[in-house]
Amino acid sequence: MQAENKKKETFTLSKKEAMLLKLLIENKNEVVTREKILQSVWGYNVYPTTRTIDNFILSFRKYFEEDSRNPRHFHSVRGMGYKFTE
Repeated sequence: MQAENKKKETFTLSKKEAMLLKLLIENKNEVVTREKILQSVWGYNVYPTTRTIDNFILSFRKYFEEDSRNPRHFHSVRGMGYKFTE
């Protein structure tokens, strides 16, 4: 999937990145649990480490945030999951 960031740079998302981004956007302003992410993106039988999800979120911050260290859109909710806000 092709995407464009605020700097008008074009890049390609992997299938899993696109699925995770879609899930977060569909649940905008709501916390999406790690369990729901793992089930929705990786499936019921395949579970990567939860660190894998962290790495995907870090990538999103690099792609889409003006300052990846102070995210405005991709938030970690400690002990729960992740949240996307506009």
